[in-house]
Amino acid sequence: MAYPSAFLNRSVNPLKSIVRGLAGTYDFVSILATDCSGVNFESFSTERRVAESSWSERGFVLRGAKNGRVVEHSFDTIPPDLNAFITQLDHGLARLLSLPADAGTLSVDLGETAWKDSFVAETDQDPLALGPEEVFDRLDAIRERTATAHPLIAMARTRGEWARFSKLYVSQERELFQSYLWGQAYIFAAARREGKTRQTFSAVSGRKGMALLEELEGLAGATADQALELLDAIPMPAGEYTVVLSPDMAGLLAHEAFGHGVETDMIVRGRAKARDYMGKRVASDRVSLYDGARSAEQTGSYHFDDEGTPGSSTLILDRGILVSGISDLLSARELGIPATGNGRRWSFERKAYARMTNTFFAPGASTREELIQGVAYGWLLDRPNSGMEDPKNWGIQLVALVGREIKDGKLTGRIASPVVCTGYVPEVLNAVDGVSETVELKGNGYCGKGHKEFVKVSSGGPWVRTKMRLG
Repeated sequence: MAYPSAFLNRSVNPLKSIVRGLAGTYDFVSILATDCSGVNFESFSTERRVAESSWSERGFVLRGAKNGRVVEHSFDTIPPDLNAFITQLDHGLARLLSLPADAGTLSVDLGETAWKDSFVAETDQDPLALGPEEVFDRLDAIRERTATAHPLIAMARTRGEWARFSKLYVSQERELFQSYLWGQAYIFAAARREGKTRQTFSAVSGRKGMALLEELEGLAGATADQALELLDAIPMPAGEYTVVLSPDMAGLLAHEAFGHGVETDMIVRGRAKARDYMGKRVASDRVSLYDGARSAEQTGSYHFDDEGTPGSSTLILDRGILVSGISDLLSARELGIPATGNGRRWSFERKAYARMTNTFFAPGASTREELIQGVAYGWLLDRPNSGMEDPKNWGIQLVALVGREIKDGKLTGRIASPVVCTGYVPEVLNAVDGVSETVELKGNGYCGKGHKEFVKVSSGGPWVRTKMRLG
């Protein structure tokens, strides 16, 4: 089988030989080969910048298991003398297996069923195959349109980034290949009046090429308008309010509330409170929550994870009941549960952890307008800026760039910024009393495990009405 990656095509037969050469010594052997490349374009009023994407990498990670012990070794080249290299790898794995069991090794059975597959995601015009001039011309035009929308716009810039991920997984039972492109693009705008400056942004993302810039172009005027609105924003009066969360804000809530908290490697380590609530109610019956590489098509989507497990769609909350976590292969084996295909690596040099992919609330039956009409006094929150959570204690903090006042079921035009939202996860989710019928996801962000182990994710949902403490 020929793959649309010269690096992986050159590597596939040597990798198969390595697996065969080690299979007689070890109970399980697999290799993940990664070939990822991307470009980041930025358009400023005075210059253009182009740089390699931070997601670019090429290399391999070998996993070996013997008597239930699992170890890994990464490398970035395959020497010409393959037999000598197999011997070298064998010695490396044996050394790791000789270390004490508490020195980073795990004890699980990694048996696989046979699976051979190839997946190449189709995209529109690929920016990575174009000259940079064509991409910059489009970004320049969008930036200029934003900058000239109003005399008070003091700054505008645009950014587009695309990365192609090609991965090959080889083991005794499996040969898997996947290749897909994702992109993300932004408009940043600042308005200035009488020494006061306020900034905002608009973002688009997806498994798309130049089509993303068509979407971005349609947001130029609205981005400039919002920067102007923020010049009149007030500080958020502290208190507990009824809030209507935009799909972006609902996605941030989904990500922070039941993302890290249901990653099963956190449960194995006793760092997630979700372990004590499986099968119990943690949200209102209007709340269902999904995660999965195949549950949506966004920047968190893939065909198989970095451990050779098929991507899936996992129902985490079923009408308020916590029913499942998301797992990497090792923690799933440790807990005796099915693997959900969420084993992801920051790079081939890093360990695979249970990580989110596309995380979102399921739709309801209301409209956005109906949710607003049901608010006596509260705030509509949009433009997520940051978020964090404590999976052990279920505390959560979200920051929205824009809060729009609601009074007697109508938007008053009054704006607050920024808005810090806090709460206890079960209280926030049990207070959900309205969910819209449309769902939107975006994948412009990334997710870290603590302060590292970054992976691309998306999140979203419908418009959601609940209660939170704001300040």
